[in-house]
Amino acid sequence: MTDTLQQKPPSPQTPPRVNGNSRGRVIIASTIGTTIEFYDFYAYATAAVVVFPHLFFPKTDNATVGLLASLATFGLAFVARPLGSILFGHFGDRIGRKATLIGALLTMGIATFIIGCLPTYDQVGLWAPAMLALLRFCQGIGLGGEWSGAALLATENAEEGKRARAAMWPQLGAPFGFLLANGLFLLLVTIMNHTDGDVEGDFLAWGWRVPFLCSAVMVAIGLWVRFKLDETPVFQETLDKGEDVKVPTAEVFRVAWKEVILGTFVMVSTYTLFYIVTTWFLSFGIGDRDKGAGLGIEYEHFLVIQLISACFFVVGIPIAGHLADTVGRRKFLTVASVIILVYSCAFQLFLDPDTATELTAGVFLSIGMFLMGLIFGPMSAVLPEMFPTNVRYTGSGIAYNLSSILGAAVAPFIAVALATNYGPWAVGMYLAIVTLISLVAIRIMRETRDIDLYSI
Repeated sequence: MTDTLQQKPPSPQTPPRVNGNSRGRVIIASTIGTTIEFYDFYAYATAAVVVFPHLFFPKTDNATVGLLASLATFGLAFVARPLGSILFGHFGDRIGRKATLIGALLTMGIATFIIGCLPTYDQVGLWAPAMLALLRFCQGIGLGGEWSGAALLATENAEEGKRARAAMWPQLGAPFGFLLANGLFLLLVTIMNHTDGDVEGDFLAWGWRVPFLCSAVMVAIGLWVRFKLDETPVFQETLDKGEDVKVPTAEVFRVAWKEVILGTFVMVSTYTLFYIVTTWFLSFGIGDRDKGAGLGIEYEHFLVIQLISACFFVVGIPIAGHLADTVGRRKFLTVASVIILVYSCAFQLFLDPDTATELTAGVFLSIGMFLMGLIFGPMSAVLPEMFPTNVRYTGSGIAYNLSSILGAAVAPFIAVALATNYGPWAVGMYLAIVTLISLVAIRIMRETRDIDLYSI
């Protein structure tokens, strides 16, 4: 780690550190924003499997072709996310966290709402997938700026020694958004009696649009909360001292390029795990069993399994925050990674199409979600702690979102190809390889639990 993270002696002239943000306000603002952002993201992920292959792409005799084309647009957002982290990171490190978080939320929310209004392939031809891809790209830009800002809002307002516990709140936005998006999809398919493959019913005619249009209400609530925030005391002190930089992107690669690379690989297994057990497993779980494409679970039943398993995601995050503060970031992430390696070797045991049931699928997904909570929970403390204050928004955002390309953009696509050609065990081996890469990065990184954010 570079010298930028070495402790500096406190200046006797440093004014008292005043925090105008109450703990409750910070919790609500950091959680509701990421909840909305991840709700939007998961709504697209679900639709990418069950809606878009039927409505936004040319029909073919091979259903896998449409699915892969849809997942390719899903992956576009991950390509956009590093660009979003650079764009919003620039303003977050120049003018402040508050204003930038509002801009990121608006970008994501507007793009999601417009997706709910798009015409289909039968109506406008190739314009349909083109517009879908463009808006998906805009979703990625927004989320690229959202997470790092929410993480900094939590960590830069936290008490010393309790940063991982404070930083768990934006992480909880991920399972909360997942529960909201999938809960709404479950409600719709139940009311409309939709089954996977039904292309004539109300759900594909108009019902799928409802989750995207409803995001407008959630965005309005998120904006109201965030307008009431004050700037974080850590960043305000940087502004008061005149230590902000004109071009944060250039500065972060000058002083902390090693941390960018290290943070990317520390995070990459987290993304791979999550998008394997959600996006890929959705397609595999409801895939036609007779054709060897999956487990043949009814879509409505699968949504129930997803909602139950997401509760384990929620449970894992606060446990991770507490233990990361207690035993340290490196030690905790090491143990969590080893457990994920063991889990990777059990894919065939749980998901063998010859023996798998809804119960084994539910156990598999619940374990995966719990492990996701453990590995994801401390990341909103770990990545910001790697970078100096004046480039923290940019640096943590770039590392987080570069890992999204390596770990998430291609994960569902690779997993579908591996499962189709070799079976579920191959998907597990893919996850194991990526986890080993992250484990090496975790062992290389320095412990950041006791670093004073004001001093770097």
